[in-house]
Amino acid sequence: MGKFKIDAIDLHWIDGTQDDPSDYCLHGHAIAYIGDQKLECDATLSATALYLLKTLTEDHVIYEDNQMLPCCGFIYIPNENLDNVEIMGCANGIDWTVRHDGDCVVLELDDGTTERVLLDAYREEVFRFADKIEDYYQACTPKEFSEEEEPAREGYVAFWNEWHRRRGERKK
Repeated sequence: MGKFKIDAIDLHWIDGTQDDPSDYCLHGHAIAYIGDQKLECDATLSATALYLLKTLTEDHVIYEDNQMLPCCGFIYIPNENLDNVEIMGCANGIDWTVRHDGDCVVLELDDGTTERVLLDAYREEVFRFADKIEDYYQACTPKEFSEEEEPAREGYVAFWNEWHRRRGERKK
């Protein structure tokens, strides 16, 4: 079976600090391995983790929506129930297709390279990455919102509601 690994280093907030209660999007250097291909860039890791969680149940087609390793993720648009969020960013980043095929996912790069990975192994790797990102948030000061930032607060709440719904309960 194929290989998929993803990790991140140099986790920080947009201003480069290790803790910023006014920044909602975690940044860092993402490194993904799909088969023998190494993909890496500075990315919005919080958005990457949520996008990966989405691919556990949904297909993702390259360049049709967000990038899997997005440069930016600066606007959270919540749905009415605050249980899903759309993240808007810039057009820069690295993307690939994730297509479900039985008990596997097929990852396809823009050069046509494909890698077939067992869904259970893919899920384990996605959870490991998402947990690393969430642990970083948990180690930081809680986020602060002013009254005029109510739309941002609702987007942030929707982000975490969707995250936890898609992630499910963490193993201890």
